[in-house]
Amino acid sequence: MYETIKYEIRDNIAYVTVSRPEALNAISTTVLTELKDVFQKIENDPEAKIVILTGEGKAFVAGADIAQMSALSGVEGHDMIKFGADVMNYMEAIDKPIIAAVNGFALGGGCELAMACDIRIASAKAKFGQPEVNLGIIPGFGGTQRLPRLVGKGMGKYLIMTAEMIGADEACRLGLVEKVVAPEELIPECERIAKTILSKAPIAIATAKRVINKGAMLDVPAGVALESEAFTVPFCSEDRIEGMKAFLEKREAEFKNR
Repeated sequence: MYETIKYEIRDNIAYVTVSRPEALNAISTTVLTELKDVFQKIENDPEAKIVILTGEGKAFVAGADIAQMSALSGVEGHDMIKFGADVMNYMEAIDKPIIAAVNGFALGGGCELAMACDIRIASAKAKFGQPEVNLGIIPGFGGTQRLPRLVGKGMGKYLIMTAEMIGADEACRLGLVEKVVAPEELIPECERIAKTILSKAPIAIATAKRVINKGAMLDVPAGVALESEAFTVPFCSEDRIEGMKAFLEKREAEFKNR
C-alpha cells in the first residue's frame, strides 16, 4: 500500500512503522505524505482505536532526509517544512492516542515525530537529539515548541543550541519520554499500555487528549474553565452511566463508545 510505511491493524491497535531502514528511516516528502495518509485512514477507521508508531531497523527516525533537503530552494524548503509541521500537528490533534515506540535513533525530525505522539516509550538503546544547528538550520517540525514544553525552556534551549545527543535514561529523567524498557520489551510494553487505554471509556480518552493539548497553551484558570466545559461531553455519555454502574457493582465496565 505504501512505499515507506508499513501499516496493519490487530486487535484494534494500528501499527505504523516508518520503513526506510537503508536511510535510517529519514523523513522525506514521501514519508510525510504517507504518514498524513495513514493517519487520515486511522482517524476515520472505527477498527483502529489506538496507534503504536515505530521505525524499522536500528532507528526510529534518524532525522529529515538531508540529501533531499540540500537540493531544495528556500521556497521549496519552506514548503517541505510547513507540510511536515502540518502532518505532525494533525497527528497530535486526532482523537485516537498515539504511542511512540522509540526503538533507536530519534534525531531531528525523528525526535519531533516522537514528540507529536501522546506517549513515548523508549528502548534502552534509543538516542534523542535536535542536531539542526549543526546544519545551519533550526528544528522545523515543531521542535522549538514541543521540546521546551516537555523538558522546560532552559533545557529545551540547551538541547537545541548544543545539538547534544542524549540517551534514553536521560530523556526519561528530563521528561522527554515516559518510560525506558529493554529493547526486546519495547513493543510488548507499548501493546500493554495500548490495551490498558483500550479498556477505558473511548469518549473520555478522546476528550482528555483534546483538553490536555489545548490546555497546555492556556494559563491555569483558562485551562480549568476549558476542562469544566469539556467534562460535560463524557458525563452525558452512556459510557459514563455504565462506568459508574460497574464501579458500584464491583465489575469491569463494558464501554460502547456512546
